Amino acid sequence: MSKARRSNDWGFPRWRGYGSGREATQVRLCDRHGCSDAGDCPAPKSPNSPERWYFCQKHAGEYNAGWDYFAGLDAEEAAQRESQENADNSGYKEAAHYGWGGSGDGTRSRDEMRALEVLGLDPDADIEAVKKAWRSKAKEVHPDVRPNDPEAAKAFQSFQLAYEVLRQAEERREWRG
Repeated sequence: MSKARRSNDWGFPRWRGYGSGREATQVRLCDRHGCSDAGDCPAPKSPNSPERWYFCQKHAGEYNAGWDYFAGLDAEEAAQRESQENADNSGYKEAAHYGWGGSGDGTRSRDEMRALEVLGLDPDADIEAVKKAWRSKAKEVHPDVRPNDPEAAKAFQSFQLAYEVLRQAEERREWRG
């Protein structure tokens, strides 16, 4: 008769974790000599070969840094291959710039984007462009230049507010970084 095994859950099976097997999991190590990290990044051993190296993330980056896609081609063949790749896969290049989330690179808030629209600037404008646009637009509608004009006063306030939002955001970025 076999001896019953004891468990750590004191007879309450719902206390057992999911996948709580006791066997060891297989981890493939990095193929770089002397590295003991997990090798979870496959890389081809040679062009058009099904064989793969398996590197850790650090060594995969080193391997890819030395990879030359145009190795062994003369200048004319390399230009032809590059134009063919751009014609076939140009959608990827567009997707990198025209992201799904709209304009900008995601580092600016909605308030900052609205402020840039008020000043008539691109989403990737730097603080110097903001200052320049603010000065030129504020000069046009300044209350000293156009007294007793309620539309100009309203526009001046919106330019002031937009500049203030962008200036404070820039100060926060400098403070954090």
